[in-house]
Amino acid sequence: MVSVAVVDATEPGNVGTIARSMKNFGLSDLLLVDPPELDPEGEAYGFAGQAREDVLPEARELTFEELVAEFHTVGCTAVTNEDATKHVRYPFQTPAELADDLARIESETAVVFGRERVGLTNDELARMDQVCSIPASAEYPVLNLGQAATVVLYELRDLTVDETQHPDERHERADQQAVEGLHEQFSDFLDDIGHPEEKRPKARRLCRRFVGRAHPTGREARTLRGIFRRAGQRIERAERED
Repeated sequence: MVSVAVVDATEPGNVGTIARSMKNFGLSDLLLVDPPELDPEGEAYGFAGQAREDVLPEARELTFEELVAEFHTVGCTAVTNEDATKHVRYPFQTPAELADDLARIESETAVVFGRERVGLTNDELARMDQVCSIPASAEYPVLNLGQAATVVLYELRDLTVDETQHPDERHERADQQAVEGLHEQFSDFLDDIGHPEEKRPKARRLCRRFVGRAHPTGREARTLRGIFRRAGQRIERAERED
């Protein structure tokens, strides 16, 4: 399991942004060390999106000592001009490399982010089990807290997002009652337009096969039903006027 820890953040909005990124990429366990006040009517909840419903209110506050004692920790820091002789920040892994590494281990892991202005201190990084750095442009390598968390958590998505529920692949099919209602509406439409009676069973079968392959969403089913219904109403009015 991968948790996310935020150490000594000063801006509630940043905590909310991180909670939102967690929700985006399938994480739910938020750990807070010396957090700011998180007012349910304030920025943290305002920035959290749907994470205001679960990730943020269920966040657990703990001390730094408890964090390093309970979890395999990965400290996230910016790439600096320091070289490999500065062993506190080296060797580091990129977020993509970290994802591959964590996939090979079974451990309660906390990915740890630090303060808005200075990040994690060298003393704190020295207590981490691993260090992760984002290889940004040398001209301006420092990302803000929310950006850094989003990049790292995105790279960890294969560990945290169920592939069958991936946002790009998830398709919420209409429930069967709505699908059957669509077929009934189509059948009424065939009656309304005077489709040859002997051909109606075949048309209904073709519609059922087509809809069965398409797996319409609830909204799509409702929209199609509405179109068939309005078409039938117009046909009925036209016939009365004749």
